[in-house]
Amino acid sequence: MSTEKPISIDRVKSYLLGLQENICSALELEDGQAEFIEDQWQRADEADQPGEMSGGGGRSRVMRQGQVFEQAGVNFSHVHGSQLPPSATAARPELAGRSFQALGVSLVIHPRNPHIPTSHANVRFLSAEKPGEAPIWWFGGGYDLTPYYPVLDDVVAWHETARNACLPFGEEVYPRYKDWCDRYFFLKHRNETRGVGGLFFDDLNEWGFGRCFDFQQAVGNSYIDAYLPIVQRRKHTEWTEAQRQFQLYRRGRYVEFNLVYDRGTLFGLQSGGRTESILMSLPPLARWEYDYHPEPGSQEAKLYDHFLKPQDWLGVESGNR
Repeated sequence: MSTEKPISIDRVKSYLLGLQENICSALELEDGQAEFIEDQWQRADEADQPGEMSGGGGRSRVMRQGQVFEQAGVNFSHVHGSQLPPSATAARPELAGRSFQALGVSLVIHPRNPHIPTSHANVRFLSAEKPGEAPIWWFGGGYDLTPYYPVLDDVVAWHETARNACLPFGEEVYPRYKDWCDRYFFLKHRNETRGVGGLFFDDLNEWGFGRCFDFQQAVGNSYIDAYLPIVQRRKHTEWTEAQRQFQLYRRGRYVEFNLVYDRGTLFGLQSGGRTESILMSLPPLARWEYDYHPEPGSQEAKLYDHFLKPQDWLGVESGNR
């Protein structure tokens, strides 16, 4: 007799709402000044468009102009529709013609101090259904770090936390999803990674629902443990206007990736999601500069020369940090 747990969207939803609450509370406590504002939103069923009906909604929370976090968005959404958008079916034609439910928490943190990295996390679940057939479902998510003035010890600690979250599920899990993260968060037109990586996984259903759900929770729960210690170590570091301008320039890469490559952005826009919530990942300020090159030997050049390249961060000798 099988002991595999049945699929439960209600359990996933309950966990995700609690995760959003816990992350927002931790970030408010760390900032000490700003608070999240909340928007509840609903998608109305589009009954006048046969075959394109959709619904659901979400809970968007955004913190602005804090003393530590210039902008932080932590969003929950649970949407459904009669067919998946092209971004989801392009590589999986077997999903065409199925209705779907998609739910997840997605967050992006843009700190004020250039010495604190930007960070992103996402955990999600999708079920594609067809009458008379078993649902096709999977989990996805991960988190990644985008420093401007990186400290190697911070990068190593970030990856150690990611590895420890994965270890109960097999020693091969962290290397696989770390490599996937490096490949996914890569700006082909710039030939550079968006940052120093972390974890990225998608289409996860090979372990059965119960174990896959456990893994999603392990990843989601480890995000604050990975990120907040870096914030605490760097938030009092003094910074110059030149460093602020470099931060704004590098934020432009974040915009480029999210609008050109990011699957979540494309899925949200193509499925009729709430645009304000989808684009909350973009920084409040960013800039571009024609043909910029950092001064050789500078701290800015160090980012390009040593950190924006996929590598084994946990294999770095401690004496070289």
